[in-house]
Amino acid sequence: MNTITTTNFTFPGQKSVYHGKVREVYNINDEELVMIATDRLSAFDVVMPKGIPYKGQILNQIATKMMAATQDIVPNWLTATPDPNVAVGHLCEPFKVEMVIRGYMSGHAAREYKAGKRTLCGVTMPEGMKENDQFPEPIITPATKAEMGDHDEDISREDILKRGIVSEADYVVLEDYTRKLFNRGTEIAASRGLILVDTKYEFGKTKDGKIVLIDEIHTPDSSRYFYADGYAERQAKNEPQKQLSKEFVRQWLIANNFQGLKGQTVPFMSDAYIETVSERYIELYENITGETFVKGNVSDIQKRIETNVLAYLN
Repeated sequence: MNTITTTNFTFPGQKSVYHGKVREVYNINDEELVMIATDRLSAFDVVMPKGIPYKGQILNQIATKMMAATQDIVPNWLTATPDPNVAVGHLCEPFKVEMVIRGYMSGHAAREYKAGKRTLCGVTMPEGMKENDQFPEPIITPATKAEMGDHDEDISREDILKRGIVSEADYVVLEDYTRKLFNRGTEIAASRGLILVDTKYEFGKTKDGKIVLIDEIHTPDSSRYFYADGYAERQAKNEPQKQLSKEFVRQWLIANNFQGLKGQTVPFMSDAYIETVSERYIELYENITGETFVKGNVSDIQKRIETNVLAYLN
């Protein structure tokens, strides 16, 4: 399958390019950012050796739809989507924290809880909970933003303020926006028969000092979803929840003795397995958006993206 795993474009007015775990961000004239969602797959903060067909398009189009569905409550950076894999928006100075919010005790929170911890990022988790139980109230558990190849690290609100990573005035806004977005995301998910379990948001400041939502929102890479139908029954029987997120990839890696730890090597992913991951991402898209996924032309995906971005910039 023709996937896009790296780009090396030179656009008019290009000042720099940043290669993230999954996205590549081109700075145009210190005014605009051209963000290309690649087909790279990252799990446990490690980029997998092979790309996943259509994954970049899926993430970009979900994020675009979700930004449109939340722009009335939280401003965002987005101005255009000239290609299925591309978003264009205002140049922002990113905050160096990811705002993680959890409605349920799943994933990382559940692993910490099982290890006996009852505090996560300075937030107390109640006794007597089991994996995938709903928290009494959603909890915000921030993480520091890692460079490629490093692990994001849990951090408390107190440490963020003490270390001056974010000012208190700005942090109050980030918390407020995080809760508003999670509430809206929960409503959108419910309308699709889904539960928004947890997610992360990233924010930046525009040149005029406005705090806006940046990067992706409510995608299967940044969020965890459960199917609402049967949730209560599965919890009552201590059965795993049926979920929509890239957790299925993490579980496959764990089963193959990989969690991104020192000395571990990424297990071989066959073309057949890659195809099943692509199909799962398409399923995620259709469930999350309620729309049929339309595959972009990938016969020459590099050329397609370059042509569309140049047409937009010109």
